[in-house]
Amino acid sequence: MSDQNEVIEAITRDTKKKSELSKLRLNGFVPGILYGDIEKNISLSIKKTTLDRFLKTTNFKSKVIKISLEGKEFEVLPRDVEFDNLSNQPIHVDFQKLSANTKVIVWIPVKFLNEETCPGLKMGGVLNIVRRKVELDCPADKIPSELVVDLAEKEIGETIRISAIKLPEGVIPTIKDRDFTIATVAAPTVVKEPEPAAEAEAATTTEGGEEAKTDEAKVEGAEKPTADKDKKDSSDKK
Repeated sequence: MSDQNEVIEAITRDTKKKSELSKLRLNGFVPGILYGDIEKNISLSIKKTTLDRFLKTTNFKSKVIKISLEGKEFEVLPRDVEFDNLSNQPIHVDFQKLSANTKVIVWIPVKFLNEETCPGLKMGGVLNIVRRKVELDCPADKIPSELVVDLAEKEIGETIRISAIKLPEGVIPTIKDRDFTIATVAAPTVVKEPEPAAEAEAATTTEGGEEAKTDEAKVEGAEKPTADKDKKDSSDKK
């Protein structure tokens, strides 16, 4: 299930009090528990530096590893890591012991290949990622490290659904009622700027309109003296 190099060294512990756990952490260890396909749960602790190294790997909580504990090795899946609210440092970790018959629910990351050669993206399209991780129901010995989407032949407007991704035998999405979307190659949404010629034409139209209004004002101004002159002529006749 796991790589031979992916081994966490652990030791059993009998610390229970809050003060004992705090001292354990001050000494560079993180308390944890191992449960699952064993007779009873095992309280353990591991070096914080070791846990930090594994936490930096992608998808730590969906990656089968080995725990070496007092001469025995256990295939395990990290199930939960608790962090301190202030320091954001790990303060507790849970591991589930696995067997070939164990089934687990895990979140698996999606990896996109050939973005640089994707026809749709080369034409200005945009990769719209709907799901960066997918929740899967898996046998413990068939947990995929990632889900691969090949964009080599994807055109603008195409939708990539979960049915297009090849899953290991026995691995199924937890969402079963629909063929849900993973990503789309969407059309570009860039707003086209006005052409310089169009801008010039618009400016000319505006200027022409202002000149017409000015001319109208001049005409109106010319009519008023005429009306006043008519009134004066009428007065003179009287």
